Amino acid sequence: MSIPTLVGVSALIMALLSIALYLGETRDMGWSPWVIIVGAVAFRLMFLFRPPELSDDIYRYLWDGLTILHGINPYALAPADAKLFDAGSATLLSHVNHPHLVTLYPPAAQIFFAIGAFFGGITGMKVLLVALDIAVCVIIMRILAHLKMPPSRALLYAWHPLPILEVAASGHIDGAGIFFLMLAFLLLLLRQNSTDPLFAHNGWTPAVAGAAFSFAALVKLFPLVFFPVFLFLVGKKGWWRFCLGAAIGATALSAPFFPGIFNMLVTLDIYIRNWEFAGFAFQSLHEIFPSGQTARQVLAVAFLLITATLYALLFRKRGNPVEADDTSSLWLAAFKTSYCIVLAFLLLTPTLHPWYALYLACFLPFVPGAAGLVMTWAVILSYRVLIHFTLLGVWEENDAIPALIWGATVGVLMLGWFIRKRRLSGCS
Repeated sequence: MSIPTLVGVSALIMALLSIALYLGETRDMGWSPWVIIVGAVAFRLMFLFRPPELSDDIYRYLWDGLTILHGINPYALAPADAKLFDAGSATLLSHVNHPHLVTLYPPAAQIFFAIGAFFGGITGMKVLLVALDIAVCVIIMRILAHLKMPPSRALLYAWHPLPILEVAASGHIDGAGIFFLMLAFLLLLLRQNSTDPLFAHNGWTPAVAGAAFSFAALVKLFPLVFFPVFLFLVGKKGWWRFCLGAAIGATALSAPFFPGIFNMLVTLDIYIRNWEFAGFAFQSLHEIFPSGQTARQVLAVAFLLITATLYALLFRKRGNPVEADDTSSLWLAAFKTSYCIVLAFLLLTPTLHPWYALYLACFLPFVPGAAGLVMTWAVILSYRVLIHFTLLGVWEENDAIPALIWGATVGVLMLGWFIRKRRLSGCS
């Protein structure tokens, strides 16, 4: 796969999606849900049966899944220390990255790894994840309909190059996490807006949503940051049911992997302390502080402060009697807060792999911010590192790429702030 071509074509697609969004918002252009879904399926089929070229994570997925199918706890041993099952497993092991480390992936992800390994390896895994990704597109359109937003906004995820590349081409498990995250949102929205007696004002719908959230958080841990968003949406009467559902779901998923599951925390600690890629803020701070750990701590504190501030502002809206009676405004505020938190994380994380931005892309249909559009495209630039790695076998990052990703996103944020300020000053 040609990286320059990939970057250029994805930039063109993003420009076309931005135009489609503008026309859908300003000229009320109708988009059939079937057209959106058929397009989403067609784009993903273009990459579904190609071998993964941008990432080798799927080989670790399949190794974990194969381990489970042989009745072994994947958290018990690192792949390099495990016994080979057959000749095919030896070939698979040769493609697994960091084989000396116990798997980092949580229990819900392990279930999908086992299903993918059972149904045909790479192709089986990718088919499963693409099916879930298409379901995400359907869920997004359902949420947009309930919030009375233009269906054209679904294009920002359904036809976005990033989900197509990261789920259909590379088979990243994040697609499954996003499915359960969006499902949890939809269940709560149906409880408030639906006329279906199965959902409308059903007291136990929050518990089911909590179980869905536990799946999202145990596919990848990052969705845990959205936990307060769900407490905000369920309100005072439903929070304990949501927490109960999440606790039951997390326990049921984790129990089969005890006690080996705690080995995952060792690998997680290594990741947090040592991993870095395309993180411009970290690189900049690392030049100021000789210790990389100090730079990480500064960024972690900054992220926590930003997140806490955003949540404080969000929960104040519950106390506003005008907004508290407006379901759409509360949901929009929740999505906007989630969008801002993910954007802050992507700007501050020491490790910025492109698939991390999938959690930003799934909020674009509800908060189509220019900074989010730029970031979800710009992260694709980080694949430039694969050019030298493929040709010369040398993993060498270009410091200019993280600066471009960060600068483009922050530049758009500042430009948007300046334009809004000028408009406000003009109105006064």
